[in-house]
Amino acid sequence: MNFNFTKSHGTGNDFILIDNRDKKLPHHAPEPYKKLCDRHYGIGADGLILIQNHEAYEFEMVYYNSDGKIGSMCGNGGRCALAFTRELGIWTGDSVTFLAPDGPHVGALEPDGEFRILMKEVKEISRIDGGIFLDTGSPHFILQVEDLDRFEVYQQGKAIRYNARFKEKGTNVNFIQPIEPNRVKVRTYERGVENETESCGTGVTAVAIALSWKKEQTGPQHWVIDTLGGQLEVHFIAESSGHFHDVWLKGPVETVFQGSISL
Repeated sequence: MNFNFTKSHGTGNDFILIDNRDKKLPHHAPEPYKKLCDRHYGIGADGLILIQNHEAYEFEMVYYNSDGKIGSMCGNGGRCALAFTRELGIWTGDSVTFLAPDGPHVGALEPDGEFRILMKEVKEISRIDGGIFLDTGSPHFILQVEDLDRFEVYQQGKAIRYNARFKEKGTNVNFIQPIEPNRVKVRTYERGVENETESCGTGVTAVAIALSWKKEQTGPQHWVIDTLGGQLEVHFIAESSGHFHDVWLKGPVETVFQGSISL
C-alpha cells in the first residue's frame, strides 16, 4: 500500500507525519513504523505521527517513538502536527483544539510564523538522585552539569534511563547548563529513541518549570531554551503552591520534504 507523508522538524527533532483520517494505517503496528523511522532503511525520524479524526476534537495526534511503540506526549511533534494539519486545511483560524497522548491540547499559529502549544499543567515535582523529576506529558529527569558541550550525553543519559529507579518505565534525561537568568542550554537523551535528540519539547518545558521551581519564582514566567537544533521558548504561570499552569511551548517548524512510500 502506498501512502503520502510529510517529513518535518521542530528545532531538529524530526517526524514523519501521515494523514490517516481514512484509517488505512493500523494502530499498534510497531515493526512498520519502526522501519519507517530507521535512518538507514526507512525515511528516518525521531518519531511518527498519525493524524486522525475525532468526534470531540478537530483532530487526534497518535504518536509513535522511533522504536515503533506508542509514545507519550511529544511537544515538538505536537507543534509539527499543528503545521501539518493547517496545511491539510483541518484548521484555518487562530487556534485549534486537538487530542494527544496525554489528553486535549490547544495549538496556535503565531504572527511570526512559529507554532505554540498549550502543555499540561504540572503540580508534582521532586528532587531525586541529585536532580529534579517531573512529568510534562512525558517523564523527565533534569541534572545540571559543567561544560555541557563536551558532556557525554548518550552514555550518561542511557545509564540514568536504565538505572534501578527508572528502568521499568523509563525516563527522558535532560542535562542542563544555565547561560543567564531565565535562559539555559539543554541536551536530552530520549527514551523510545534511546539516543540524544537535537531537541525535546516536553524536555525543555520540564527544564523551564524545574528551574523556576528551584528558584521559587512566582507569577508569569518566560524562559528561553537553547537546544542543539535551535531555540525554543516556554511561557507559564508559577504559583507559590508549586502549581504551574498556562504552560505554552513556542518555536519554529520546518517541512523537510514530502513523498510517497509503500508500507
